[in-house]
Amino acid sequence: MNDSPFPLEPTPAEAQAAIRDEFAFFGDWSERYQYLIDLGRKLPPFPDEAKTEEHRLLGCQSMVWIVPRGDATRLDFAAASDSAIVSGLIYLALRVYSGRSAREILDTDADYVADIGLAKHLSPTRNNGLAALIAFIRDTAQRALA
Repeated sequence: MNDSPFPLEPTPAEAQAAIRDEFAFFGDWSERYQYLIDLGRKLPPFPDEAKTEEHRLLGCQSMVWIVPRGDATRLDFAAASDSAIVSGLIYLALRVYSGRSAREILDTDADYVADIGLAKHLSPTRNNGLAALIAFIRDTAQRALA
């Protein structure tokens, strides 16, 4: 789990701007869902031995596992899901938050979710799962600063 491609952009704000620009390119939500699936395929491999209850993210209908590492100066997250669309949602969250300091994470709201229309186009269970993922990342950052 050490081959994280994140962060792709220098700041969380630049990551969110890039996400907005990429999703604006697509004309409809069927294309955007396909793009989410394609992004999910770019997640680094997640070892089967880490797919344990200890690393399972609760609050998601799909199976999601997440492993944080690092400290307040830099937090990295490795994550995976058994769902193609959820894997894409994970990719977007990690693009914004993984590889950042705890302070950057806490200072960054997930504006991209509303900006690209995700909240309106995801099922309630996927919205809850995405909220749980972002809450886990923020809670990890909060604990790192404590």
